Amino acid sequence: MAFVNHVTKNLAIKIVYYGPGLSGKTTNLRYIYFKLDSSSRGELVCIETEMERTFFFDLLPIRAGLIGDFKVHFQLMTVPGQIFYEASRKNVLRGADGIVFVADSQIPLLDANLESLDNLRRNLLELDRDIYAIPLVFQYNKRDLENLIPVETFNRLLNPRNLPYVEASAINGVGVFETLKEVAKMTVPLVREQVLGQKPATETERVRGAEEKKVEVEFLPSDKEADVSLKKYKLRTLEEIDMELERLSREFLDKPKKTRPA
Repeated sequence: MAFVNHVTKNLAIKIVYYGPGLSGKTTNLRYIYFKLDSSSRGELVCIETEMERTFFFDLLPIRAGLIGDFKVHFQLMTVPGQIFYEASRKNVLRGADGIVFVADSQIPLLDANLESLDNLRRNLLELDRDIYAIPLVFQYNKRDLENLIPVETFNRLLNPRNLPYVEASAINGVGVFETLKEVAKMTVPLVREQVLGQKPATETERVRGAEEKKVEVEFLPSDKEADVSLKKYKLRTLEEIDMELERLSREFLDKPKKTRPA
């Protein structure tokens, strides 16, 4: 569930970018980071062990609507894509409010996409979460390349429930913010229900509610490319990673709200 600070009236919605290795998860986060005004996002953080890395940063939307008296933030996080980083991916998934599954559109990577989606399903089950009960958006990335998996095939194999999907070329910025806005539309109504203590809606009701309430999320773009400001944390164990993610998730919630331009 989302992090809430009742003193500063800040609320953080955690979005995890999941998918096979090199599918474009970190590319999504980097593009969003570079294109936002510095007043609208925190530092880009890299949490590393000897063999892997996880990227993390938080965003402050200009307008996401209030949830009660709370200002909505988004925390975006990637998981390491390689299959042998199973435990780390499970740690990052813990407490996720929404998931973006970044699929690699190249035909030779079809099996890797299917394996990664099945891995996501199993990891959620081990965390007592149901993939059918969590907001999920598919991004079909690398559509600028040749030898591509048809969108119809992706939807039949990965997305038979006809959840929102976006065709993207993350390295060129195509579909990146569209994907973020789609997952925001799904998560904001659900978190609103949780925070206000209302009975959780079914998946169909959540999607319909998002459409009826016309949830809109706007981000303040930068007038120039942002400088790369990457903070690195070198950690050794999964327990240290879990503790650091928890600390980072709560840290900015303790900061007082700032007045934002309309």
